[in-house]
Amino acid sequence: MIMNEQIKASEVLLTGADGEDLGVVSRDEALALARKLKVDLVCTSLLSSPPPCRLVGRGEARDERNRERREERKREQPAKVKEIRLTAHIEEHDYETKRRQADKLLAAGDAVQLTVKLTNAKEGPAAKELLERLAKDLSGVGKKETGIQISGKQAAVKINPV
Repeated sequence: MIMNEQIKASEVLLTGADGEDLGVVSRDEALALARKLKVDLVCTSLLSSPPPCRLVGRGEARDERNRERREERKREQPAKVKEIRLTAHIEEHDYETKRRQADKLLAAGDAVQLTVKLTNAKEGPAAKELLERLAKDLSGVGKKETGIQISGKQAAVKINPV
């Protein structure tokens, strides 16, 4: 975000602090008006000529720039994988609690590893059915990265946020 004296264009398309269109004015005129009103002159795009600029309350532009940088850093970080453990024979209330927990994690942008611990080989089909149901219930906020994998003592599926 380019502000105040950093703007190099000789003319700018100016928008006032309340959103009113002030037309094309010289950069110096726009800066003088910004100083007079005790606001910042912020360039919103460099792709057009003259560049559109707006008058924004002091500090507001800086806060917005910091917020954008923070969100950018957040997007650059890889998604964390959170594990949720279940059992093959789970009560309906417990199922709903785990589903809400997974829903919340996916909405926050984290991937979820759903793991069902198997106590014997007969629980395999029940665990697979449980994971399929849970993946279907979470399809609004996440999609399966892997298929359901059953290996020895556990069944697992990874769901990424949409």
